[in-house]
Amino acid sequence: MTTTQDAREIMRAAYENRYTWDRGFPGYTADVTFDWNGKVHTGQVKVNSNLSSDISGIDDEDAKKQLAGQLQEIAIHRIRRSFDDTHSKNSFELAETDDTGAVKLLVGGKSTGDYYKIRDNEVVLVHRHIHGIVVTINTFSSHQTEAGYLSHTYDSVYHDPQTGEQKGGKSVFEDNYEKVGDYYILNQRTIKTEGEQPDTQSFSFSNIAMLQPATAAVS
Repeated sequence: MTTTQDAREIMRAAYENRYTWDRGFPGYTADVTFDWNGKVHTGQVKVNSNLSSDISGIDDEDAKKQLAGQLQEIAIHRIRRSFDDTHSKNSFELAETDDTGAVKLLVGGKSTGDYYKIRDNEVVLVHRHIHGIVVTINTFSSHQTEAGYLSHTYDSVYHDPQTGEQKGGKSVFEDNYEKVGDYYILNQRTIKTEGEQPDTQSFSFSNIAMLQPATAAVS
C-alpha cells in the first residue's frame, strides 16, 4: 500500500536529483550568438554570482529582451533551494503509472489540478498553473552529470485554465552544456515554436569563463 509520504519521497528524490549550482557559484562571462529566424545578433553576456545578468554589444531591444529572458530562465532552474523550502506547502498523491513507467503525482495544498510525472528519478512532465495560465512541459531526454541531471530535449505548451484552449504554439527545445571549471554551463539552446508564424531561436554561448569568486578583504 502506498501513502502520501511515499509520494512525497518520490518527488523529493527526483527534485534533489536535478543539477543545480551550489552557493559558491561565482558567475561567468561568455560571447553569445543569437540567431532569430535567420537574423544574427552577437554580443557578450555576464551572469553574476547572484544570478542577475548583463548583456552588452546587442543594440536591438527585442533581441536583447529575448536573450535576457533566456538568461533568467536558465538561472531560475539552476538556483539551489531545498525541497522543503520549495514544496513545504504542497502535498503529493500517487496516481497511475503510464506505459513508459512514469508515475503521476497529483499536487495538493497550494493549487488544484497540478501534477508531475516521475520516471527513473527524473521529473519528465510538469503540469502547473502559473500566473493565470497552465503550462505543460514534457521532457524526452536528459544529460547525466556526476551531480544530477539536466534536461536535453523537451517541449512546452500553454493553455487557458478556464477553457482549456491552447494559447500560442507548442515550443520544442534542445539544450546542450559544457563543463567549465566545476560547473555545467549552457552553451547551446534551440527553440522552435509552431504556429501560423513559426519562430526559431538559437542561442550559442562560447568562450565561457568563470568569474573569480569574491574574497573577503584582508584587514
